[in-house]
Amino acid sequence: MLLPILLPLLLSTHIHAWTTYTVPHSTGSDDTPALLSALQDTTYTSDVTILFAPNTTYNVWSPIVFPVFTNVEVRIEGNLSYPTNMTTVQSKLHALVLIPSSNLRISFMGGNNVTLRGNTDPDWGWVDGHGQQWWNIMEQAGRPYGWLFGNITNGVIRDMKIYKPIAWNFLTTGSSYLHVFNNIILAGSDNAVSFSAGGTDMLFERNHVHNGDDCITVINGAKNITFRDSYCEGSHGLSVGSLGKAGQDSQVSDLLFENVIMNHTLYGARFKSWTGGNGLAQNATWRNIMFIDVMFPIYVTQNYWDQNVGPKPNSTNTNETHIENFLFENFVGVINDTPGYVEGSCISDPCWYAVTNATGKEVVIFDLYPDTATNIVAKDIFARTLTGAPVAAMCNTSTISTDVGFVCE
Repeated sequence: MLLPILLPLLLSTHIHAWTTYTVPHSTGSDDTPALLSALQDTTYTSDVTILFAPNTTYNVWSPIVFPVFTNVEVRIEGNLSYPTNMTTVQSKLHALVLIPSSNLRISFMGGNNVTLRGNTDPDWGWVDGHGQQWWNIMEQAGRPYGWLFGNITNGVIRDMKIYKPIAWNFLTTGSSYLHVFNNIILAGSDNAVSFSAGGTDMLFERNHVHNGDDCITVINGAKNITFRDSYCEGSHGLSVGSLGKAGQDSQVSDLLFENVIMNHTLYGARFKSWTGGNGLAQNATWRNIMFIDVMFPIYVTQNYWDQNVGPKPNSTNTNETHIENFLFENFVGVINDTPGYVEGSCISDPCWYAVTNATGKEVVIFDLYPDTATNIVAKDIFARTLTGAPVAAMCNTSTISTDVGFVCE
């Protein structure tokens, strides 16, 4: 007899109305304080769409830190504009304990079932960082990163359009089960990483990136990461690392990069660990990669170092970051071996990416330490050079004794 009474009460505890909060806009003033004030109300931390309204250009002049969300969509139908004045940006930075020594413009601090969504309108939904001025004068001080999508479970980043960011774009530290797709990043002539994958179980697909640093970089702690069906231009490659800086014990595993066009990039497939690093990178595959005017189509090094601080170090550490089960398969394209060509991120003489004894015609370079690489193979590699010179390869026989798919010399 109690069931008819209890059932509506039980249901009422599980049914929540979905609401929409439209971020207010005031012409000529910072729109972030009103948003941050509203977020103090827990009404706007679950079962809500936070909407940047259509046909509106918002002034995002201060950093935004979103609270922990549950069932929340942040939807950008209008445009977001960061400050055009560099000193204004530098004066309003905030440092997060989550990522020491870094600063971010917009941070998602955690939650479950969280979506960041732009739109497909060619004129609206853009995030304008006004970043070119920073790179014109190589301003490094107070240079903020873009978006932290951190500690999110079951997240989506889709249809975002980023124009001229100041530095890195999307950082996914601590997140899991993310789907990142249909995003556009236009950072041409800027040195900005597009996606930094630092969590687990992530799928990146159908993204279009034009930038001057890694198209994607997989960082320490990442596992089960897929990047596919995408386009990268002007970038530093489909990268794993850098790993093992200052002897850090780094671990990454189960990585797949496939069906990607690399157009006029410095690297195609790339692995980089610091001299003296520790740990293990295992089960990584790059396959079905088309490369167009790429200087280093396949490049693997355990000798990554900062050429700005001195010469290449000599390591006596026998526990360099180990590599296990790396496959480079079905690469097709053209190596940029143009005499005198200098890639735009060259900041030293020789260039920071210079490889001793390389001719510039190598389709693959394996720069390894002895007894640190197991089952690393390149196969079905089809390449030619822009100049018509024979294609080369580099691999030190003293560092690896197994079949790497080509003559190791």
